[in-house]
Amino acid sequence: FSQFIVDKAALAQHVRRSLQQRTQVTLAELLASRPLQQGLAELVAYLELAHADGSGDTLDGLHALVDEAVDEPIRWQATNAMGEAVLREARLPRVIFAR
Repeated sequence: FSQFIVDKAALAQHVRRSLQQRTQVTLAELLASRPLQQGLAELVAYLELAHADGSGDTLDGLHALVDEAVDEPIRWQATNAMGEAVLREARLPRVIFAR
């Protein structure tokens, strides 16, 4: 099994940079500008940032909201067991990062 580490600090920096020009940005918008490179593990890391509780994975003064009234599909490219490219999708409530 190959292992990799998702750089949460880099993801948090991407959120902060995106919020320099705007007061809020959705997870889908963040991923449109910087697609997932590490698939589901990276998506989970963004969700962990959105739900940070001051345990070290914080966004330093930024906040995240979850709008459960709106579902957003999040898609990314992955590779199956035979090495073929496949499209993966997760449907989740809209996640909004704000400053």
